[in-house]
Amino acid sequence: FVGIALSSLLAVDLWASKRLGVCAGEGSAWGSARPLMKVIEVSGHGIPWLLGTFYGLCQTDGSAFSNLLFLSLPALLLDLVMVALVKGLVKRPRPTHNKMDMFVTISVDKYSFPSGHATRAALVCRFVLRHLVLAVPLRVLVVLWALVVSISRVMLGRHNMTDVLFGLLLGYALYGVVEHCWLSPATAPALFALW
Repeated sequence: FVGIALSSLLAVDLWASKRLGVCAGEGSAWGSARPLMKVIEVSGHGIPWLLGTFYGLCQTDGSAFSNLLFLSLPALLLDLVMVALVKGLVKRPRPTHNKMDMFVTISVDKYSFPSGHATRAALVCRFVLRHLVLAVPLRVLVVLWALVVSISRVMLGRHNMTDVLFGLLLGYALYGVVEHCWLSPATAPALFALW
């Protein structure tokens, strides 16, 4: 019974993901929105987040913001490592309607499960909402950004729905790990003095 249920769930996932892949190619139903979806794709990619964090660290001078950037770096690296490990273990191929024109891919990126963009979006969203004081409209925009990045993965045909849902859950959980191990200038003064 469990095998039949999982097979049925997988079939529904593949069918729904293909139906929702409306920007998977130029000839798709919403093919004209593909360039916008690709910009959204880049906004959730790990390389811009890592480079932006490094740049921010180099440009700040020991302020509270630089401490926050310094501590976001392990979270981003943990995200990349965990996604690579799970992708390497599961080895689920990308959807067949995926057009392989992704921004900077490496070996495990040929696999689909889980969506690294979704994990990063959930992680960054929780991180920002927890550590930055933002007005309510900006908080809503951060959450919307995470959702749009995640939805864009299915619309572009990069991932199936379960890849994205698991990615969101994984990113949410990874933030919990980062928060549990959180270091601050008060708890780890030697580490911050080195920086």
